[in-house]
Amino acid sequence: TEKIPWETLNPMQVVGAVAFMNKRLEIPKDIDPCWISLIESCWHSDTKLRPTFQELMEKLIDLQRKYTIQFKATRTALLDNLRDD
Repeated sequence: TEKIPWETLNPMQVVGAVAFMNKRLEIPKDIDPCWISLIESCWHSDTKLRPTFQELMEKLIDLQRKYTIQFKATRTALLDNLRDD
């Protein structure tokens, strides 16, 4: 969104909103569902149900692989189109 998060609140108000009122920033609708799932899993109110750092790293590595594959496929397709022209 390129907006400053919680720009109308001071730091203590942000802590209160997030920690005690379970307020969360809105996730843009055009975000990959994999990212939404990861973000929301980190927001779980029960800390035992949040992913561990190791689990987060594994998910982030998986997402990195996914996007690397997509990027390479897109780049290859673009280069092929340029060669055809």
